[in-house]
Amino acid sequence: MRFGYGTNGFSNHRLDEALAVLADVGYEGVALTLDAGHLDPFAPDIGHQVDRVAARLGELGLAVVIETGGRYVLDPFRKHHPTLLHPPEAAAARIDLLRRAVRIGADLGAEAVSFWSGIRPVEVGEERAWRNLVSGVAAVLDEAGTRAVTLGFEPEPGMLVDTIARFERLHELTGRPERLGLTLDIGHCRCLEPDPVPDSVRRAGPYLVNVQIDDMRRGVHEHLEFGDGEIDFPPVLAALDEVGYRGLVSVELPRHSHAAPLVAARSLRFLREAAPHGATRAPGVGAVR
Repeated sequence: MRFGYGTNGFSNHRLDEALAVLADVGYEGVALTLDAGHLDPFAPDIGHQVDRVAARLGELGLAVVIETGGRYVLDPFRKHHPTLLHPPEAAAARIDLLRRAVRIGADLGAEAVSFWSGIRPVEVGEERAWRNLVSGVAAVLDEAGTRAVTLGFEPEPGMLVDTIARFERLHELTGRPERLGLTLDIGHCRCLEPDPVPDSVRRAGPYLVNVQIDDMRRGVHEHLEFGDGEIDFPPVLAALDEVGYRGLVSVELPRHSHAAPLVAARSLRFLREAAPHGATRAPGVGAVR
């Protein structure tokens, strides 16, 4: 089992510093959120930056997945605006961002590029929102197919696609594309899914391409450190092992940047102890200081 950590939990660090800390602590991968402070997808020299990050990831022995949940990357006033659910003329900006993310992911050798539906705008009816979503996902899939990139769609509390069941509906509506997999946030399972968390993992198993992990309480969408919520993690990690998941399991603590190095270190210790067979970095893979 390979553990990673999300850069949205290192917002007070420069990206190169965050990568070095994570490798030094012992992580094997990083969930890299494209954002203004960390590999801005709209930077004029983005190609040069991507080449530099790719080289650094290689030096540090870090695998990578790409996350696209930057809060204000498209609109400085409105968080996560626009979404794939907006009318086509507005959704075009989100589609452009996701296509950029796919290209960046391809150049970095990312294991997956993760995204979500967004919250349904009040002026868009539910069935229209579903049609807009299917159209937007199809456009991103076209780019992913061209670049041989795997997409991981994340059910997110409060959004149109908020559960595994709704992801399954989206997967069906888009024609069950091979390149459209599932990003599963373990905390979201406790927050919202009707089944116990290990059972949710088993249901998600056939689609899994990316996993985020954090603690959470029932009905409360708040990413918590391990032990501060209600999840029993050894059975969850055992379920991931049972379904044969071999991708990154990345800690998702976006509100813990104030103590990122300490939180990252104790999170990894917790996960290693909870993993079914233990989890350590592979021999010969270590940090470059």
